[in-house]
Amino acid sequence: MSVPNDRRYLQTHEWHKRDGDIITIGITQFAADELTDVTYVSLPKVGDQIEPNSRFGEVESVKATSDLYAGIGGEVAEVNDALSSNPGLVNSDPFGQGWMIKIRAPHPENIDNLLSAEDYLNLRGHG
Repeated sequence: MSVPNDRRYLQTHEWHKRDGDIITIGITQFAADELTDVTYVSLPKVGDQIEPNSRFGEVESVKATSDLYAGIGGEVAEVNDALSSNPGLVNSDPFGQGWMIKIRAPHPENIDNLLSAEDYLNLRGHG
């Protein structure tokens, strides 16, 4: 299993990618594979406030429903509307077109407190 080194991760399988004060969040390939076919993604609205380490939505699949968590707090700046009509993007391209939300973070440097790719892989037993 490979995970991009340009992001940080949570134990709950969400990835966080920083671009200035914007943090993009999605789920890892591992999580997408565990869920199998994603059928629905419930996300917050633009302008919603997200607290660090809090639930911001959920992913439903033919197999299970899983909560989504943000390791960084801030205001939702953008939501991936493509997921409402094509939730399968989460399975086919979880690190790209399957991203979920973008948060404008007042303290984007806090992303450094999340797991590195190596730490995430070690946690999963793939290190």
